[in-house]
Amino acid sequence: MDLRLTGKRALVTGSSSGLGAAIAREFAAEGVSVVVHGRDRDRAAAVARDVEARGVGAAIALGDLTKDDEANAVADAAVAAFGGIDILVNSAGGVVRDGNPKWQEMSSDDWLTAFNFNVVSIIRLAQRLVPAMMERGWGRVINISSIAGGTFSGVLHDYGAAKAAVDHITANLSKTFAPRGVTVNAIVPGTIMTPQSERWVVTIRKQRGWSDDLADNERRYTTEYSPQPVPRLGRPEEIAAVAAFLASPRSDYTTGASLRVDGGVSRGR
Repeated sequence: MDLRLTGKRALVTGSSSGLGAAIAREFAAEGVSVVVHGRDRDRAAAVARDVEARGVGAAIALGDLTKDDEANAVADAAVAAFGGIDILVNSAGGVVRDGNPKWQEMSSDDWLTAFNFNVVSIIRLAQRLVPAMMERGWGRVINISSIAGGTFSGVLHDYGAAKAAVDHITANLSKTFAPRGVTVNAIVPGTIMTPQSERWVVTIRKQRGWSDDLADNERRYTTEYSPQPVPRLGRPEEIAAVAAFLASPRSDYTTGASLRVDGGVSRGR
């Protein structure tokens, strides 16, 4: 299926590794020029080379999106690279403390950092890049959320609360932007085998006394720790495929959606 993405321009935050890198590569395969963002130049450059190898333009924008001046610099670099941005993918984010700490062990600074990293960074870039999309009458904002934002297990965690806020702003911004041709959607992954998720699985392994075998950990995670119908964890390419559809003109009628890609672990429509 032709997604009609050839010639579009995207900024994918957090794309020097993990889900963001997979999305950058998928976009490039569909003909999108990509600004690769991260905080490590060497890792960002490696992904940019992968993007260029697919025959499209690539650029690098480095910066810490939790800081206003650096987020502004990232937005400026992205616009300067290709003359504008049509697609903004907010993939940067994550946990601020490893080890699955209990809620009473999280400091107020931990909570503020989690919301700054996962939520406020989205607003910073939207404020800078979406007005031009609306002027042109077409654009896409895709936010990477998490099933943690809708999980109510009695475990209070800053990451889950922050991702719930991502779902909230996705729904509300979609109503604001849609009349001007800009859609806003969220992808809600389950546990995907990224470096960050592998560290999470290792944390659970240690807490539960599982073996050191990663394949066995994956099986036990999906059957014992977080049971789901699909007996494996997701792969970054599966998230990237959904992102490519949401970024395309074929998704013009889809906005305000939170698309679950989670192996069936969540209950819902």
